[in-house]
Amino acid sequence: MMNNQKIILSEQLETALATAITECEYDRMFILVDVNTQRLCLPLVSSLPEIEKAQLITIGATDESKTIDTLVSVWSALGSGGATRHSLMLNLGGGMVTDLGGFAASTFKRGISYINIPTTLLAMVDASVGGKTGINFRGLKNEIGVFNNAQSVILNTQFLKTLDRENICSGYAEMLKHGLISNESMWAELLNFDLDQPDYWRLQSMVADSVAVKERIVNEDPTERGLRKALNLGHTIGHAFESLALARHTPLLHGYAVAYGLGCELYLSCLKTGFPTEQMHQAMHFIRNYYGRMDFSCKDYSTLLELMTHDKKNTAGQINFTLLGGIGDIRINQIATQEEIIAALDFYRES
Repeated sequence: MMNNQKIILSEQLETALATAITECEYDRMFILVDVNTQRLCLPLVSSLPEIEKAQLITIGATDESKTIDTLVSVWSALGSGGATRHSLMLNLGGGMVTDLGGFAASTFKRGISYINIPTTLLAMVDASVGGKTGINFRGLKNEIGVFNNAQSVILNTQFLKTLDRENICSGYAEMLKHGLISNESMWAELLNFDLDQPDYWRLQSMVADSVAVKERIVNEDPTERGLRKALNLGHTIGHAFESLALARHTPLLHGYAVAYGLGCELYLSCLKTGFPTEQMHQAMHFIRNYYGRMDFSCKDYSTLLELMTHDKKNTAGQINFTLLGGIGDIRINQIATQEEIIAALDFYRES
């Protein structure tokens, strides 16, 4: 059973972080950043006395760094820095940093404590909540990892002002997913938000609502045996798109892959579980408007289907989906045939 993590939605970042650190007993502290968050985000917490004493570990940015080689470099830095089972690691960064840092902390000396300080919208609403840690392996997303909660997750939207439009959109795709699996009013609010000129104050309360959806589901199903599979909406096809883009050396931001996956899987939901066609078109319009489109052809279908067969949710070789009967009407463990998946891919390309 995983420990419960404390999620802190904070307007006073340094105060919240100082409190979270105080609640951990540790001998040495390490702070993991990537080359971007070292420059843009570390200065926002660097005046804390505790941070001044922490040993800095810097890794490359982007999902291309989410590899076993990077993981080994973090383990090596912990070892060289004298980390023990009683040390503490702070992960300051986006989902790649919180995923890889959480996995490094969870496995070094059989597990040291860690705190996540997500700096992207995606990491705030998705990657840093729920105890999933891991790395990509052999071209597959999050293929190796463990479930292990952080001691605390500190959410502060001032970091979002360091992001470009694409990274705001990327995180927002997971919020769209949370709205789809939640209720009509949340979905309507998400569709009416202007992503080109974001109101950060309003976004903070929407982040809180989005995190609450994920928390509720994760608390009911910590290790993804049932209801937690609801959080996979858009991800079976989305992860295949993401892996295809990675193989082409044209990496796709995770949220963009999820947005494209949502378009395909809402079509499957219309086809198989009665999702309203009008709401599917409404979602597709929003996705097209803000995310553009995934560039692929029918020549890529066999590769995409092969990638989907490696999805961790599959059973007995059948490709497993989370679909919807309507907003908030979650249908887990749905099996789709290759013909149905190809129909969804055709629809996406032609719409």
